[in-house]
Amino acid sequence: MEGIFINNSSIRLNGKKILITGVSRPRGIGATLAKRFSEAGAVVAVHGFSDFDLSPGGNHLSALPNCTELLAEQLNVTLVTPSDLEVKGNAEKVVEEAAEKLSGLDGMILNHAYGVYADIENWTVEHIDSHLLVNVRAAMMMIQSFSNQVDSTKDNAITLFTSGQYKNVERGLMAYSVSKEAIICLCRGAADVLGDKSIRVNCINPGCNDTGYCFGEIYDEIAKRHPAGRWGTPDDTADLALFLHSSYAKWITGQVIASHGGCKGEI
Repeated sequence: MEGIFINNSSIRLNGKKILITGVSRPRGIGATLAKRFSEAGAVVAVHGFSDFDLSPGGNHLSALPNCTELLAEQLNVTLVTPSDLEVKGNAEKVVEEAAEKLSGLDGMILNHAYGVYADIENWTVEHIDSHLLVNVRAAMMMIQSFSNQVDSTKDNAITLFTSGQYKNVERGLMAYSVSKEAIICLCRGAADVLGDKSIRVNCINPGCNDTGYCFGEIYDEIAKRHPAGRWGTPDDTADLALFLHSSYAKWITGQVIASHGGCKGEI
């Protein structure tokens, strides 16, 4: 079934003003989200931090210098100044800049993530803090900033990203797994307290997405874990995100949705 994909092009988001974070690699979920949302008629602002992807910790083969800037130009979307979300105050500035450049926001997709391997013997305070600051604190502060500027007469939506590690924790990614479990709590709590501002908050577990980080026998073995015999793709993830930001999802909030193709033994 490899190569058989159906993209949902029927959903329109004409005029929706959407901030998408984690746009820093050509084959990544963030870049695909920006492309698909723009094609659906949304006005898109993107943020990323290519320096992490290029670092030894990031270790992404598809990483490129200044990739967020290049993708923004290629996709004809609005660039938000690239920055490290681990630095105090940067998360709020991203939302504020996006809202200023787009004259407001009614949607936000927090796709950014920090993830570095370390077994329990090699945990450090810095290793743990980096995961919590980027994945959790930044998301919390961005949600606060978004809610402060939102127009409650509109249908507003926030999409967060968790990971399959909440089902089967990978030993070398404990700090990452803990931070992604926290995002589930954040989703449910934020949905509860922001409902009176007409803000829906949902969370996607995108499963194993083929973004160019896995190859060879391991790649083939993971493909076999899916009933369809293939990996998920960023387009699969974008289909769900488009739905969640459309009027079709107007009664859906506080939900964690696994878009993983029925993968068994998830990593």
